[in-house]
Amino acid sequence: MKHRNITHSTTILITLALLSLIAAYWGGIENLIFRWTSQEEYSHGFMIPFVAGYFAWQKRYQVIECDFQPAWSGIGLVLFGIALLVLGELSAIYILIHYSLLLVIAGLIVAAFGWQVLKIILVPLLILLFAIPLPYFIDSALSWRLQLISSELGVFVVRAFDIPVYLEGNVIDLGVYKLQVVEACSGLRYLFPLMSLGFIAAYIYKAPFWQRATVFLSTIPITILMNSFRIGVIGVLVNGWGVGMAEGFIHDFEGWIVFMACSAVLVGEIWLLTKMRQDKPQFADVFGIEIAEKGNYEAGSRAGGNKPLAVIVVLMLTSALTVNLVAERDELKPGRQDFSSFPLEQKGWSGVTSELKPNVERKLQVDDYLLADFRKEREIPINLYLAYYASQRKGVSPHSPRVCIPGGGWRISGLDEMSIPVGDGESISVNRLIIQKNDVKQLVYYWFQQRGRKIANEYWMKWYLLWDSITMNRTDGALVRFTTFIPPGSDVAVSEGKLLEFIRTVYPSLPGYIPD
Repeated sequence: MKHRNITHSTTILITLALLSLIAAYWGGIENLIFRWTSQEEYSHGFMIPFVAGYFAWQKRYQVIECDFQPAWSGIGLVLFGIALLVLGELSAIYILIHYSLLLVIAGLIVAAFGWQVLKIILVPLLILLFAIPLPYFIDSALSWRLQLISSELGVFVVRAFDIPVYLEGNVIDLGVYKLQVVEACSGLRYLFPLMSLGFIAAYIYKAPFWQRATVFLSTIPITILMNSFRIGVIGVLVNGWGVGMAEGFIHDFEGWIVFMACSAVLVGEIWLLTKMRQDKPQFADVFGIEIAEKGNYEAGSRAGGNKPLAVIVVLMLTSALTVNLVAERDELKPGRQDFSSFPLEQKGWSGVTSELKPNVERKLQVDDYLLADFRKEREIPINLYLAYYASQRKGVSPHSPRVCIPGGGWRISGLDEMSIPVGDGESISVNRLIIQKNDVKQLVYYWFQQRGRKIANEYWMKWYLLWDSITMNRTDGALVRFTTFIPPGSDVAVSEGKLLEFIRTVYPSLPGYIPD
């Protein structure tokens, strides 16, 4: 008989550690619940902790019967997790906070029971990763790309039914009707839940590693293909029975059918992989949840890792106090002029303002913006778009044009990062895009102007956002974009020269509206 019970003092310390952990991570937990509630693609997150808990519970007899060897190295994991927590709170990059939570839980397990116990329940702990939402800017980039891929494949399905159709970006033109493959139709609402399901299926599938990896990785093409098929079928239905086939209950019901179909394809794939095996096992023998059976043990007494746990309790209480201090810190928001006062007369250039569509403005969540066409005499106008965000701490930030432009039907035929002169010996880095829709071409220059920096690279922009939130307590910033048409048959250099002239004209006016 083995005796594997935990002492009362260890139980008390674990309870205190968990309570202080909840206090320290409460803001991150609230953000998780908000994302699960507000974004359909993450609504499965509510179920993930229960699924992970169930699989961990199935391992309880293995845990009880192993030798507990509390390790001080668990404190190293906790310290690293706390560092990510503080960094995430300072920058409001919640994915750091969420990953930090898992690290601290892992460190707590190691400090209380040892590495062997962590190894036993590692996979249930990894399942929790699928409850963590991606940052908004990655979500947006993925969504736009999936929209375009799904649109192209969906049009292929429509054409297979001999229906004439024209695709312009993510707009499917059926002649009488135009269907826009919006963000909700990108497939993310299927991709993330199906990846979670695929990981769980691979976990309970008793097979060689390559087959389990294939099951998990195949969730990506399965989602893309099935979502594209759904879009194509909607196009066929709309062509035959009207736009009502793409709206309301029917649209949502089609979505549920597609997810169930994706799940069925996943199970079918596992069945085929099983049939391919040389040992020819029964499907029920290799795919299913094993119910744990009680081992040969008796409850007794056993000392836990009291000293490492006591240190963790102190660390977690300290981190909870630190997080509260960080949360109470007011972010600096420097004074600036509203874009409503931006000068529309600029050394011979005259501007006329316009407004974003309400749905676009809601999507961008911009605090202030300017959208205006500037013309010099009878020349081709140049569009200026300035989008200002007073704070990016909650994940709301400028959308990259290279992500958004293709969704409007424009194809990026040229993309470079370059340095341009803006006057007084100053040069800045910008992104230069040539975009095309049919025979129409446009030249686009843009950069991110944030807290005195002019940045072309989106990833450097995110790094400086993190750095400045810590060192300056500021996350304000803006997107600056200039666009002009390239007349058919004309030299790009001519349009580019006019664009550069206008940039040098407007550039001195920017600091009053985008503070350094």
